[in-house]
Amino acid sequence: MAGKMEIATELNLIAAGTVFDGKLRTPGSIRIDGKITGEVTAAQNVSLGSGGDIEGNISAKNVTIGGRIRGMIVAQEKLVFESKAVVRGDIRAAKLVVDEGAVFDGKCVMGEHVPAPPIPKPEQPPSEKH
Repeated sequence: MAGKMEIATELNLIAAGTVFDGKLRTPGSIRIDGKITGEVTAAQNVSLGSGGDIEGNISAKNVTIGGRIRGMIVAQEKLVFESKAVVRGDIRAAKLVVDEGAVFDGKCVMGEHVPAPPIPKPEQPPSEKH
C-alpha cells in the first residue's frame, strides 16, 4: 500500500527489575514496569505499571501512570493517574483522569492544543558502496 502512512502497533516492554538510563523513543507504545532515568517519548501510548519508576519526562499521545514519576508529562490526548500513582512534576494534557488515591504535586495545563510528541524516524542501515 504505497503512499499510505502505517501506524506503529508494536508494544515495547521494560520489565520489572530492568533499569534503563538515557533517551527512550518509540514509534509505537511502551509499558514500563522497571526503572527509567531519562526521557521517554512514544508516538502512541506510554503505560507506567504500579511497580514502575521514572525519573525524567514523558511525552506521548496517551499516558497512563500507575507507579512513580518525577518529571514533566505531556499527553497529546489523555492522561490517566491510577489509584497508586505518585506524580511529582508538571503535566500538560488535553484530558485528565485522576483515580481516588493518586498523588499529584505539580502544575497542570489543560487544553485541546497539546503539541504532538515527535515521531522517531526509523534508523536507516548504512548503505554499502562497492
